[in-house]
Amino acid sequence: MISVKDTTSPAPRATGSPATGSRAMFALAAAVVGLCLAASALPSPMYGVYAARWHIPASTVTLIYAAYCFGVLAALLLLGRVSDSWGRRPVIAAGLAGLLVAMVMFMYASGVAWLFAARAVQGVATGVAISAAGAALLEAQPRRDAARAGLTNAGASALGVGAGGLLGAVLLRFAPVPLVVSFAVLAVLVVLLLGGLLLVPETVSARTGFRVAPPGVPRAILAPFALAGLGITCSWSVMGLYLGLVGTLAPDLMHTRSVLAAGWAIFAMGGACAAAPLITPKAGPPMQIARGTALLAVGVALIAWASSIASAPLFIAASVLTGWGGGLAMSGALGGVGAAAPADRRAQVMAAFYIVAYAAISVPAIGAGFTVRHLGAAGAFQVFGAGIAVVSLGTAALALTRHRAAGRAGAAPGGRRSEEALTGGG
Repeated sequence: MISVKDTTSPAPRATGSPATGSRAMFALAAAVVGLCLAASALPSPMYGVYAARWHIPASTVTLIYAAYCFGVLAALLLLGRVSDSWGRRPVIAAGLAGLLVAMVMFMYASGVAWLFAARAVQGVATGVAISAAGAALLEAQPRRDAARAGLTNAGASALGVGAGGLLGAVLLRFAPVPLVVSFAVLAVLVVLLLGGLLLVPETVSARTGFRVAPPGVPRAILAPFALAGLGITCSWSVMGLYLGLVGTLAPDLMHTRSVLAAGWAIFAMGGACAAAPLITPKAGPPMQIARGTALLAVGVALIAWASSIASAPLFIAASVLTGWGGGLAMSGALGGVGAAAPADRRAQVMAAFYIVAYAAISVPAIGAGFTVRHLGAAGAFQVFGAGIAVVSLGTAALALTRHRAAGRAGAAPGGRRSEEALTGGG
């Protein structure tokens, strides 16, 4: 379970001097996040082929996806804080090595049991890698700017999902032996990142070796963490629902059987998600979360409407709007939790944050997978989307309240300004 403590256990502190921040490590950590998320989305367009080849029912496909999510959650719960004591580089390397094993398992898959095993290994590897890479992004950012680190993390995550879904569809359509070639391409990228780890510096100054500790959130940052958790819950729950159903929704609405329909739809949402924080005027994390979740609620409602009237143009436009809102919410959430996390517990806090994120991305997708048999893809999206829209509107209202409270605190004589305004108070 995620622990909440008043005091910090005696863990070594991460390097505190900006001089030790490495641009190369920053870029590599972002690439690790992006590649892990791309690998998670790559199989989405392929499930139809697997289902037809091995006669897999829709409910079993949903359980295969669940194996990945449970693998991530298990890794975060058991190993989320290891990089705070062991160092970022060895933990990222271990995660990438596990991801490489998963890609090889996919390449040699000969039945549904292989898919379960490959997805479970991929989930564990992803959980190990992303918590360490997320902490490394905060430490290697040249100016220790948590907002920029959060922006990079959000952009890499969104681009990874979009590019992974599109790459999977394109290779499935055009590559020879696509169920092998697709994962071979990712395996090559994993090997390149493993080689890159040899060239970048460690960002943790004092290492005490392999130490297992549960994810945790210091009481002092509970308020900004809770708001960040709501923001990422809204953003990633839509992502999970969309990835779970777009393989059916997109071809039906676009009147085509081509796997490229789902690939382009995933890329449209992922691309908008990545672009939104870059183009939208800068704001503190609470305001980003408020704007993002409000737009996200509108976008989800429009996707549901598009699916009910069978409008392909509205579906694509709504997907872009939903991605835009999700990108703002995700960037605000990552920026807020990054600014609030203590230096010596960054991986522990990031692990707790990603537990919330992966719970959010898995529950709607798994639920929709079982519901789709009775309601169809459009009906399942409308039911689960309605719940996400309600939570998003509530989060927008809370975030706006936090933003205004932080503004009043900063304007008051002697009020706490920069840190509290950035994190949303506490």
